[in-house]
Amino acid sequence: MMDGTETESRKLLRRLRDAMAEDRAGQARLDNITHLIADSMGTEVCSVYLFRDAETLELCATEGLKPEAVHETRMKVGEGLVGRVAKSGNVVNEADAPSAKGFRYMPETGEEIYSSFLGVPVQRLGEMLGVLVVQSKQAREFSADEVYALEVVAMVLAEMTELGAFVGEGAALSARHQQSVLLRGTTGQEGAAEGHVWLHEPRVVVTNPIAEDPHKELTRLHEAVDTLRIGVDQMLAGASGGDAEQVQVLEAYRMFANSKGWMRRMEEDISRGLSAEAAVEKEQSTARARLSQVTDAYLRDRLHDLDDLSNRLLRILTGQGTNTGAEMPTDPILIARNIGPAELLDYGRSLKGIVLEEGSVGSHAAIVARALAIPLVIHAQGLVTEALNGDHIMVDGDQGIVHLRPDDTVVAAFRDKIAMQAKAQERYASIRDKPALTKCGKTITLKMNAGLMADLPSLEGSGAEGVGLFRTELQFLVRNQMPKRSELSALYAKVLDAAKGKRVVFRTLDIGSDKVLPYMKPHDEPNPALGWRAIRVGLDKPGVMRMQLQALLRAANGRPLSIMFPFVAQYEEFIAAKAEMNKALERERILGHPLPEKLEVGAMLETPSLAFAPDKFYEEVDFLSIGGNDLKQFFFAADRENERVRRRYDTLNVSFLTFLEGIVKRCDASGTALSFCGEDAGRPVEAVCLAAMGIRTLSMRPASIGPVKNILRNVDLDGLRRVIEDAGRRGEQSVRTSALDYLRNQA
Repeated sequence: MMDGTETESRKLLRRLRDAMAEDRAGQARLDNITHLIADSMGTEVCSVYLFRDAETLELCATEGLKPEAVHETRMKVGEGLVGRVAKSGNVVNEADAPSAKGFRYMPETGEEIYSSFLGVPVQRLGEMLGVLVVQSKQAREFSADEVYALEVVAMVLAEMTELGAFVGEGAALSARHQQSVLLRGTTGQEGAAEGHVWLHEPRVVVTNPIAEDPHKELTRLHEAVDTLRIGVDQMLAGASGGDAEQVQVLEAYRMFANSKGWMRRMEEDISRGLSAEAAVEKEQSTARARLSQVTDAYLRDRLHDLDDLSNRLLRILTGQGTNTGAEMPTDPILIARNIGPAELLDYGRSLKGIVLEEGSVGSHAAIVARALAIPLVIHAQGLVTEALNGDHIMVDGDQGIVHLRPDDTVVAAFRDKIAMQAKAQERYASIRDKPALTKCGKTITLKMNAGLMADLPSLEGSGAEGVGLFRTELQFLVRNQMPKRSELSALYAKVLDAAKGKRVVFRTLDIGSDKVLPYMKPHDEPNPALGWRAIRVGLDKPGVMRMQLQALLRAANGRPLSIMFPFVAQYEEFIAAKAEMNKALERERILGHPLPEKLEVGAMLETPSLAFAPDKFYEEVDFLSIGGNDLKQFFFAADRENERVRRRYDTLNVSFLTFLEGIVKRCDASGTALSFCGEDAGRPVEAVCLAAMGIRTLSMRPASIGPVKNILRNVDLDGLRRVIEDAGRRGEQSVRTSALDYLRNQA
């Protein structure tokens, strides 16, 4: 029996390394490894179970169980003791396995004759790959040294699996990072793109998990940690005197970098036979496994800090990562767990597409992706660990689907789709300068949404008649400190210059919910979408609002100016915001600065409550813009970040259209200009239905203007209105089917 000393552990790892070097097929290699482990640990059984899919484990090799059970015995996660290890990510050590809770008898393996059971997870960076098991007839609990030794072996197995060591004839395993993968996520920004993977944080591949010389590995580890500590100290010195929260994060980094416990565990891993890289990654995998089970936000942040430090240390040890000198492909699709707006803007329009494992449809990254008109898919779980730099990838932002290393049939179908879209864009270019005049003689005004200077060239190229929404928060989000009034004024002036006299509607700062400024203390709210955000923040922090209003007035420099307040829920909020506007105007007049020749002050209608505001509100507000994204989620009480509910409710629901019709009537009665701004304005079917309900101005992303204008020029809105009304009378929940039938007949 193996006694768990470092000599025996290193001896086993050396035998494993020698076995790996032999010229064998994948299955033969895996079979040999189970034999070596059982022999070294003095157990009758050693088995390797690997995942076949997200929910199923398969017995892939065994020493001691019936050979015919290999690739035949399968179990679900959570089923039996093996499934328990896979589900929890924890070691299961049972002296009397058959009587242990959850034991599953599998007659095809012959395992009922074995009493003791030790199962450890085979995982890499928190990704569960399988379970490694040893069993013996003797009823005993395995010692702490034996458990530790098997964990070290499991770590090496994970690296070998990652490197494709068990792929080959008879292995019944597919090579990782080689097969085609289809991932389903969520649409963050529509559009389709083909290109090659560019990892925001390139994965580090450990190619030498087993150490030749432990003393040499310890020296390498100590030198790398010294380099890491110096780097953290330099970052901290650069941040001192700056943002207090950033300093706190770096202080936590330094605490971990100087952690004696972290260092001791890695040194012990090396003494057991692992290389310095494998020791770092073993600790990182343990931290990642804990991370998935921790609910406390503070602890999760600290584990994220440790994870980030481990990545930095691995890059120092291997020379891999951001400093490898790897060249970005000419058609990069950016892959990341998440990414901040400033980092995304650094990439700019060079990106063909973006895929994130996290994020939200209203996140900073999504806002920037929309501004740059780059297809974005979010919630694509597992892509960061599956993709490698340079992999062929296709992103379908319309469907929220990602094809990694696609096969020829997928490539052909996808390219056909892109070609059809390109052909349609050519057709739309021919009507760019023509009005959106319907068959029934109604003209619809089409405007574009923007948030960056980079958007403004689209104003002319898309055929937009102005900017219906300029998001001003992006300039706040991409900085580490509050921008100066002079900086904002210069930017807003450039926006007005670029618009060349076309109307630009500036929306004041819309932060809160999922848009938190890096230099403002975040407020932990149970439901931030319904919390302290937008106009509520502005009225509670009037200094910031005044500064922005002054910047806008100075940018106009006497030219016409349109300003819109976001998320107004009641008349009193608009009155308070307009009072701040009047104060800013008076201050500019006293200072002798030119005032706008025409000033329009509007509001975004994003809450149902504002639709029922007093008549006085509709008489005083210069214009209203329906914020369709938020309004829809509050109307249906369905969180637009929640995939389980948001797709249940249709914009073309009769109830919602009837509600919009009521807003149109109130605006018509008061002579208030009305527009609709949001994703639905840029979807052709939704757009024509909104126009049929009486909304005469639509604001959307630039790429949507062509398709929307094309359908509007080919439709009779009066006929469509009758179809919508008839569907309502028939009691249909949504008018979508009836509207589509009508539009097909119009084509």
